[in-house]
Amino acid sequence: MKTQRPISSDDEHRVLQFRPRTSPSPTASRGNGTVQQLRVGPEPLDLSRYEQARPEPDDFRHRMLANIAALAFTIALTAIGIWLAVSIADLRRTQDCVLVGRRDCLKITTPHA
Repeated sequence: MKTQRPISSDDEHRVLQFRPRTSPSPTASRGNGTVQQLRVGPEPLDLSRYEQARPEPDDFRHRMLANIAALAFTIALTAIGIWLAVSIADLRRTQDCVLVGRRDCLKITTPHA
């Protein structure tokens, strides 16, 4: 089986020269072509105009306590979800056993004397 190689011409490939934004010359020539002038728009505004002085500093202790409370809530919610899934699976197994017509579906534990 023959492999076909794409035919490429020099017009398809173009080398672009990237300069830092602080470069003083907007155009430069390289090889047989010239690099087009870089269009620079106005510099974006920084976020300093949105900064506001806070009336009081951040309370690190309060933030950590809130994070610990959120973590405990998440762990409790996950544990309840796992318990609920296991309980539903157990009830489903028992219900399937009863619907089949078996009589020994429930596990009866007797205390050891």
